[in-house]
Formats: sequence, C-alpha cells, structure tokens
Amino acid sequence: MSYSPKLGSAFNKTRLRDREHPAPCSGMCSVCGDCPGLCEIGLAAVRGADTVYPTAGGNFQYGSEKIYPVDYSHFNINGRVFGAMGAPEHSEEATVYHVKMETEIGREDPIKLKMPVILPAMAKLDWQDYFAGAAMAGVLCVIGEGAVDKDPGLVVENGKVANCQLLKDMIGAFRKYEHGYGDIILQCNCDDDLKGVAEYGITQCGATSIEFKFGQSAKGIQAMGIVASLEEALQKKKNAALILPDPEDPAVQEEYKAGRGVPFRDYNRLPMWDEEYLVGRINSLRELGARNIFFKMAGYDPQDMEKVLRIACAAGVDMVTFDGAGGGSGNSPVKMMNEWCYPTVQMEMEVHSICCRLEKEGLDLPDIAITGGIASEDQVFKALAFGAPYVTVVGIGRAAMAAAMSAKKVGEMIAAGEVPEMYRKFGSTVPEIFADLRELRTVYGDEADSFPTGAIGVFSYLNKIHLGVRQFLALNRKFDVAFAGRDDLIPLTYEARDLLRGTYLK
Repeated sequence: MSYSPKLGSAFNKTRLRDREHPAPCSGMCSVCGDCPGLCEIGLAAVRGADTVYPTAGGNFQYGSEKIYPVDYSHFNINGRVFGAMGAPEHSEEATVYHVKMETEIGREDPIKLKMPVILPAMAKLDWQDYFAGAAMAGVLCVIGEGAVDKDPGLVVENGKVANCQLLKDMIGAFRKYEHGYGDIILQCNCDDDLKGVAEYGITQCGATSIEFKFGQSAKGIQAMGIVASLEEALQKKKNAALILPDPEDPAVQEEYKAGRGVPFRDYNRLPMWDEEYLVGRINSLRELGARNIFFKMAGYDPQDMEKVLRIACAAGVDMVTFDGAGGGSGNSPVKMMNEWCYPTVQMEMEVHSICCRLEKEGLDLPDIAITGGIASEDQVFKALAFGAPYVTVVGIGRAAMAAAMSAKKVGEMIAAGEVPEMYRKFGSTVPEIFADLRELRTVYGDEADSFPTGAIGVFSYLNKIHLGVRQFLALNRKFDVAFAGRDDLIPLTYEARDLLRGTYLK
C-alpha cells in the first residue's frame, strides 16, 4: 500500500478526476486524458514552479495529509486501582480535582506553567487571540520566525531592525493578560539573527525569552517566497532579505523588464551555526537581558538531533522543542509537509534514546518539548508518558489556532444576533455560552466578560486539555503530572512495542 496522499490536495484545492480509480504508486488517476487539469499535475502544467508551495500562501495553516505507519494511536493508556502517588491514599484527597499540573521549566530563571504546554511558533492568522489565550491559560507561546518581515512599516537601518511595531504588538498581546505564569518567546531564524531581531526584541519590546530555530519554515527545506515585482524585490533587499536573482543587477533588471528570466524569490538563509558561535551568542543575549533561551529543532537526522542537544547542554539552554512530521506549517513546500522528517512518535523515540545516552555521560540536559500533530488530551498524555522523564512539555499549535479562530467566529455571530444553533440551548450572550468564563473571572474579575472570544476560546480549549490529562493521571493513581511514565502506556502493535524498546526499524 502507499502511505502518501494522491495528487489532489487541500493545500492547492486540487483533486483527482476519478477518485475511485487511482494509481497507488504515482498518485495519479489510473486513466488519464481529456482533462482540464484538476490534480496537482494539471495545476503545475499551468502555474509551474509556483506550485511547489501551497497556492493559497499565507492565508492558511497547513498539516500533513500523509497517513504515517505509526502514531500515538498505537498505544492505549494504562489504569490502576491500588495506591496513590503524589497524594494521600484517601478517597477525599486523591481525586482528579487534586491532580497537580503546575510545573516549571528553565534553569537559572525558571518559568512557572499552569500546565506543561507550549503553543509553538505562530506569526499570522489570529495571532492576537493565540497569544492572549496562552497568557490566560498560563502556558508558553512562540512568535514565529520572520515575524518582523510581516510588518509593512518595518524599518531596517544598516542591516539591523530599527523599528517594528508588529513585534511590540505581538508581545503586548501576551503581556496584557499575563498573570505570573508562562511567557511569550521570540523565535529567531538565521535571517532574524543577522538582522538583530533578538536584540531589538529584548531592548525595545520587552522580550525575555529567545528561541533559535534550526531549519526554516517549520521544518527543513529552505523557505522561498514569491516576490511580485522589481520594486518589491528592491525594497525587500533593502530590508536585508536574500533576494535571488539579485534585483540590483542591471542585467537582471533588463531581463525582468523584457518579461524574461527567473522570477524574483525571497530566500530564507540556512543557518550555518556551530557550538562556538551559539555559546557566545547566547551569553551575549543573556547579558543584554534574556532570561531564558530555547532551541527549536525538527525531526532531522538523529546525529543532528544529538548535536543540537549537546550544544544546548554546553550553552545552558533552558528547553529544546522537537517538531515531528504530521504537525502544522505556515507555508512549507507541499511535498515537504507530507514526505519529510520523522513522524512525531518515532522522532520522540530517537530523542528519548539520545537523552538516555547523554545522561549516562553526565550531561545536564535541558527540558524537552515534543510537538507535531498533537490536538487532544490523550495525545498530550501519551507524549509526556512516552518521553518520560526527559519530555516535560508538549506543543499544541494548529489545534490551538483552530480554537482561536472558531471561538472568534462564534463571538462575531453572537454579536450579530445569529447564535449558532448548536449553542442556542446555552443562551444568547458570550457569558452564557462560553462555559469557562467563570474560571477567567477568578483571575481577572468581571473584566473577563469583555475579553475577545478568540482568546477565551484558546483558554477554554486548553482548559479541556488540562482536565483531560488530569483524568488520565488519576486513572493511573498519579496525582502529579511529573509522575507520568512509560509504564502508563500499553503497546497495541508490534510497532508500538518496538517504539518503547527504541528498536523501531533498527
């Protein structure tokens, strides 16, 4: 069987003409002819190289359509009826209500979290509610790479960011609702690093946590963006972007004006960082005021994953997030989203094995976060249990953004007097319909009733995750999330058994 999707994709709004009769190996229809080009091949025949990326561009968030041979569904969750860890063996005190979910991450300046969750990098769509909801829930969230480039008013002087109101607004969206838990992390890729985004964020925007991104556009292939005109190409180059071919080259300009040549594209630079550079860079940022430093890594070759962890140990990095295949992406190449890197659970197996080895060497490991296609409480619990004791945080990205956008839409419909039918039984106002507002009032008072519904939606969705994980912990007589472990998982397949042993496909 083929695990890859056919040559029809939601990324590009394409489909097979004869969906019932595909050719499994190629992904095409088994019979091809007299067709206006409904599939990815037809689109490419008309739009060419532009179709390497989703044609909808930055208007959406994407997730893999590939069916992977292994995922967290290969495990069930264990259960116990005797004893209690982290609570007295007393029925009145050993309850779901008493399960401890608060935790801390970091070294010298730990960050308190209401629950072990991070909302991974985002810099588009409804980012205002995404960051605000993270603050309300008391978790970590991340401003995505290249955020400054989305500000039409960006000012770059001598190759360095001099003014970016968008970055101030993004950090402010979190700070407005911050209440002693979580933090908003400023992610920097190679281009951001060259442009001094970290320094600007720390000194001008109130950023206290910086994340270095290994790879581009959520995963690995070098990111490219279409540049519509010569004028735009020149402006982007002025703002320190890598534009190829060079728009300042007279010969290139002549070809462009004549309607010939390769189109201008904005290329993210690939990082060529090493340990010496990163250790020095991190030290300088800490001296400037950074309290916590993070790394973001995807499911690259295990040797690279190990190298990143070794550098993190040497540099005193607070947490490393590993992002597996199946997770969301802002605007990566279509085939990369489906066909590149380790599936999340297999990547976590590799990370766990590496951490075991490094710990035996006596290295002081950072906290580890796992993300990639995680959307429900059972998946969060399984990721924590499978990665224990090294994985202490789980990333929920696209699902949290979906919560923000859905709740925002519901709020708009309530304001217009068009309450969705499924919610009418609860009432007709925001306080009546959004059930978890009473918990927000505990922290913010009645002011919470006027909060943006998108942000309330993120809080409410994470509140569901929060209670769901506590249910699974109590089911195993574990009343502190720190006690989650591999003995809480039941392998359902030989593959799952091998994943637990660290021998899958080895």
